[in-house]
Amino acid sequence: MTDTPATAANPELRTNPFEDDTARYLVVVNDEDQHALWPAELAVPAGWRTVLDAAPRSRCLAYVESHWTDMRPASVRDSA
Repeated sequence: MTDTPATAANPELRTNPFEDDTARYLVVVNDEDQHALWPAELAVPAGWRTVLDAAPRSRCLAYVESHWTDMRPASVRDSA
């Protein structure tokens, strides 16, 4: 990322779109049943599907915590 004069002078203006508590996110899941938060304004990447529509980050994190209880990929979990 190239700094503009505004962000160079004010590093707090830089925002990681994946860790912005004020942003809205989707919860997405892949074929291995791995969950992720995805910025709501971005297109969902190929191979992922939305399981929770746009919501505050805290709600998305709570969803992931309650639904993704086994961190192993589905292919590993199902072969055990």
